[in-house]
Amino acid sequence: MTKHRLVGGAGGVFASLLLAFLLWLALPAVAFAHAALISAEPADNAILAESPVRFTLTFNEPVSPLKLTLVRPDGTPVGLSDFHVDGGTVAIDAPGRLGQGTHVLSWRVVSADGHPVAGSLLFSVGAPSAAPPATEPIDWPLDIAIWIGKVALYAGLFLGIGGAFALAWMARGRDGFHATALFLIAGLAAAPLSLGLQGLDALGAPLARFADPAVWQAAQSTSFAWTVLAAIAALGLGLLSLVLPGRRLLSLAALAGTGIALAASGHASAAEPQWLTRPLVFLHGAAIAFWAGALPPLGLALKRRKADAPAFLARFSRTILPVVAVLVLSGTVLAIVQVQEPSALLSTAYGRLLTAKLALLIVLFGLAAFNRWRLTAPAEAGEGRASARLARSIAIEIALVVAIFGIAAGWRFTPPPRALAIAAAEPAAMHIHTEKAMADLSVTPGHAGPVSASITIMTGDFGPLDAKAVTLVLSKPDSGIEPLKRDATKPGDGTWRVDGLVIPVAGRWSARLDILVSDFDMVQIEAPIDIRPQ
Repeated sequence: MTKHRLVGGAGGVFASLLLAFLLWLALPAVAFAHAALISAEPADNAILAESPVRFTLTFNEPVSPLKLTLVRPDGTPVGLSDFHVDGGTVAIDAPGRLGQGTHVLSWRVVSADGHPVAGSLLFSVGAPSAAPPATEPIDWPLDIAIWIGKVALYAGLFLGIGGAFALAWMARGRDGFHATALFLIAGLAAAPLSLGLQGLDALGAPLARFADPAVWQAAQSTSFAWTVLAAIAALGLGLLSLVLPGRRLLSLAALAGTGIALAASGHASAAEPQWLTRPLVFLHGAAIAFWAGALPPLGLALKRRKADAPAFLARFSRTILPVVAVLVLSGTVLAIVQVQEPSALLSTAYGRLLTAKLALLIVLFGLAAFNRWRLTAPAEAGEGRASARLARSIAIEIALVVAIFGIAAGWRFTPPPRALAIAAAEPAAMHIHTEKAMADLSVTPGHAGPVSASITIMTGDFGPLDAKAVTLVLSKPDSGIEPLKRDATKPGDGTWRVDGLVIPVAGRWSARLDILVSDFDMVQIEAPIDIRPQ
């Protein structure tokens, strides 16, 4: 094949990838983040005079409940199956009249990025009692299985599909055929297994329940199911490209399927703005497969000193620079979106994993640059010693790539700083209900520092309450902080506001509302509100 035809083929590949990129741009842009609970009724640690008839959980984005449980004061768990979902609000019917003492409402939902999110809150009916146990220990066997499944899926998508693409477009021999087929088969096995493990994680169930139909139903309710579906299709196309005619078209479709699978779910693809992050994940995944997948067949061809190895190396060298440029640019933008602040690289688990990945990438890029500028030219000229050294160096590159896969798989268990920042910006809220008056208080953001408060007041029977004045009083006696009194203003939207408020420390504060109903009638209602650390 002439150089002109080779360059034209590479141009066709990138034109096809650009077309797929534009198709992703045309998808509806929906901004999703990691789900966070922003308010609850009853509020955490609330003390109720009577048994509630309904529980309400409000999240910062739409969620799908997976498991809702009420733990009674004696430790008996009761599954809650009567609920209604309206966007980010989950309204749950109480299981009859609750007894006296402290209860735990435990919830597990799936967020828009496909990852399960769990939590619990305590409330008491009448006098508080000792809180029943409601913590979930870390299921290490399940987490290890999820990690292994993720690494195997990456190996199939990147090394398998990328290898099939390299064999179809750049290689003329069959070196690496068996390794590529093994990677693809491993990926095909890992994809459905990973879906089942996702279901176990979603329900908080052990590995022993892997075959439970409820586990697979839960898995199918997450966006990761779309990733698995696209991955199976892409891996199947990659495997077919090894044995059927038209292998170039099949392998190109498989490469595009890799990007689609990765963009269908996950932290990066769910980040805002969707019009940018989803296509970038697509391009990032396709670029990784293009580069990493070519390494095993190229290394084997050089090691075995096959006659077509120099030509394979030349084709790879001519096309890899723009691919690496796409890889670096897309990865840099996605990292900025996810991390936001440089300090998060060390202060968060996600950032530390990213830092470790970047360190390995620096080593990998350095090694690749050495190979290109010192070994590629003599290896292309057929020098046996240079070919052998390059084959050994490529083996080290493959080991580094696999290590990077392992680090990236760890992100499955760590919310990105972007999601943590969104959760931190959510308001702290409380609801107070008495016979004389009721109120909803929202403090934004819900952490220590400068904040604003929004107050909605009503009568005890949910009627309008036309107060003459409202004063917010915050105190924290356990920290020696005396009451902070701030008069609220009424901007005209039916609420009362307190701006320019500074809450100096995090923790549980006592919030009191002094509601002046008339010149001779003052109603005071009070409840605790939890302020997060800054």
